Amino acid sequence: MKITDVDLLQVEVPLIPAIAKSRQRIYDITICRIRTDEGLEGIGESAVYNLSSSGRAALEERAASFVGVDPLVLNAFGELPLFECALLDISGQAYGIPVHKFFGERVRDRVMVSYWSSPMEPDETAAEAEVGARMGFTNHKLKARSWNIVETVRMLKEVVGVDYTVGVDPNMEFRYPHIAARLASELEPFGTVAVLEDPVLKNNLDWYRFLREKTHIPIALHIGAPQAAGARPCNASEVLEALKAECVDYLTLGGSALEVKRAAAVAEAADVPCWIQMGGVCLGVLAAYSVHVQSTIPNATLPCDELPFVRTHDILGGGLVLDKGHFIVPEGPGLGVKLDMNVVEKFRVA
Repeated sequence: MKITDVDLLQVEVPLIPAIAKSRQRIYDITICRIRTDEGLEGIGESAVYNLSSSGRAALEERAASFVGVDPLVLNAFGELPLFECALLDISGQAYGIPVHKFFGERVRDRVMVSYWSSPMEPDETAAEAEVGARMGFTNHKLKARSWNIVETVRMLKEVVGVDYTVGVDPNMEFRYPHIAARLASELEPFGTVAVLEDPVLKNNLDWYRFLREKTHIPIALHIGAPQAAGARPCNASEVLEALKAECVDYLTLGGSALEVKRAAAVAEAADVPCWIQMGGVCLGVLAAYSVHVQSTIPNATLPCDELPFVRTHDILGGGLVLDKGHFIVPEGPGLGVKLDMNVVEKFRVA
């Protein structure tokens, strides 16, 4: 078997209106499609932020180098994540196994996921919570801000009740322990906040340990970034440092598949649950890959942050099934999902 074509497709599917209204960041999403002379097609995805012309050229050069090579002799894990996923997809199809088999024993066939919204006015967030609850989600990840998070949670609880929980993620905007501790004390009585993620600046783990002593709300630290070119890796040594500092109840882990697996294994040794964000606000291929990986991580028991459903269109044509706040792990072979090229071409920009 030989690789005949490698396509790099830059695709920009719009965010749903409620999120697009308040989210300015532009995601340049690259889809990789590798085809072989035996009719197999592997796909991958990478959220490449502000990819330069030289960066694009380097990707294209590496892609071209695959042509004429047997994909089964390549070390997928030695490639960029964009290509890694596509090569594993082909390998899985060739051997007749789902991608999760490359990562160990599957421990779940459904992966819980949070609904999600960017910073909004409290009434707007409450309206989005209604949308999430109607779709069957039971947890809502909020990009929170100190000046309105208490009112936001109050309004959200009034609309969807206490069983619809909230993950509060201010991206360190609370900054200091005295602010975070005060807000936590105001949020606790609602009984609906499931976690405070990255509430304060991350250069002092003692602050996180202090917060654990001041609130019953679990404290989480985000280590690593969504899988992307140039992203900060998920370093297992950072996980170990946080565990030794006794500063977290949970961890959220981002990065490549192997980085996430290694970091989660360290957390598991300390009985610390985690959730995964390999793609985040992705298009769907990376979410499918992440779901395969998560299905093999015993302590990935918390709702993940893979969010293709916040896009207006699905490039997988429903192939990654979302059911009552859970992704169904595809059975394969390979990723078990295919590109809907009509959607891809509609939103392709390069």
